[in-house]
Amino acid sequence: MFRSKLVSIIQRNKSVNQYSRAGRSSPRFSNESSKFFSSKSSTSSNIWRRALYEYRYLFKGYLSPYSRNISTTATITTSTKERSTLLVTAGPHAQKLVGMWIFGSAAWVFSMVVLGGVTRLTRSGLSMTDWKFTGSLPPLSEEQWLMEFDKYKQSPEYKRVNKGMRMEDFKFIYWMEYAHRMWGRGLGIMFALPFSYFLHKGYITVRLGVRLSALFALGAGQGLIGWWMVKSGLEEPESEYVQPRVSPYRLAAHLTSAFGIYCGLLWTGLSVVMPEPPAGSVVWIREAAKLKRLALPVGFLVGITAISGAFVAGNDAGHAYNTFPKMGDTWIPDDIFSMKPLLRNFFENTSTVQLDHRILATATLLSIGTLWCASRRLDLHPAVRSLVGSTMGMAALQVTLGISTLLSYVPVSLGSAHQAGALTLLTLVIFLNHSIRRPSASLVKALRSTPA
Repeated sequence: MFRSKLVSIIQRNKSVNQYSRAGRSSPRFSNESSKFFSSKSSTSSNIWRRALYEYRYLFKGYLSPYSRNISTTATITTSTKERSTLLVTAGPHAQKLVGMWIFGSAAWVFSMVVLGGVTRLTRSGLSMTDWKFTGSLPPLSEEQWLMEFDKYKQSPEYKRVNKGMRMEDFKFIYWMEYAHRMWGRGLGIMFALPFSYFLHKGYITVRLGVRLSALFALGAGQGLIGWWMVKSGLEEPESEYVQPRVSPYRLAAHLTSAFGIYCGLLWTGLSVVMPEPPAGSVVWIREAAKLKRLALPVGFLVGITAISGAFVAGNDAGHAYNTFPKMGDTWIPDDIFSMKPLLRNFFENTSTVQLDHRILATATLLSIGTLWCASRRLDLHPAVRSLVGSTMGMAALQVTLGISTLLSYVPVSLGSAHQAGALTLLTLVIFLNHSIRRPSASLVKALRSTPA
């Protein structure tokens, strides 16, 4: 039934395109193209409205390969100027290929973030004491393993935390860090090869090429940032009572950079496959603009909360105050401003960092709840309404994961799930903001000229 309905809709779309081509060949159409949607073309208008109505409810998820033809009413009358705004101009097939490649790269970055979280939670990040940009083969003989183990024995982490570690345990943390590094290099190859191919085929416009080149450069720099972070953990701590760990500032820079690359890829991929936001009427566009006033600041708040989580990880703040809602026996610890200068407390003081994260997480949940309540009073596209509901559900799940992780003393499973949850929530916020962005003037004009 689903397949037959889809075929029916596509056939109707072909009928509409035939009307479009017939009209475009006449002088009258070139002078009065907007009248295509008027009542003078009642037959084609009725076909278009029926197709639009059926498609809207058949595919509420607007990332379908055909959704661009329906959500963008103006595609029937696409001009040369409108085509120049597309990021991929070589046709629907090229659009699909480039979109799949960008989304695949974004998914790879997502997995990199999760793997990096597992590497940190298993304390594997400092097992490799050197770094090469191109990478190297892992130890293949017992002699090579002994050499790597001897290097690790010179590190502060071995001397203060893992004294007497067995070779089997060292191999585990070594393989974790090695996998994280090589997975990142694999991403670089997976990105560069298709990028070169699409450039050679002429699928990618200059505007898209510049954007993707910038993201590729950030990805290459991410390896340098990662080593810069690890290097801080290989230095002797200032106090003999402090466990060796990487700088929270460098860890936050590493994670924020990864989040930025992911968001850039996701937004670019959405822009490739969905040049216009889902919009079937002027009313939906007007109501989406109202929602955007709330959705944009909510997105920034979600991002800031995620970055604050990086400082929680960098200071091992999750292992302190494993109670909720109070922090120990009090609501606010007494030492939140014990460091001088005052600003250091927000980035290095364990109590302050965890308190900040709790406040930001609560504010994020409340703001998304407000966004959801506001959306209930607006006439929105079904896909947008569904995204708001999904974002609300994910925010509640993320807060639950955070509390469970804290109360359980940060086990690897819950800790990595919480980090993945942060990126999932950010994904939904990106989807939401992309779907309610302002449409092009040509689309608005076409919708206004379409009979109700």
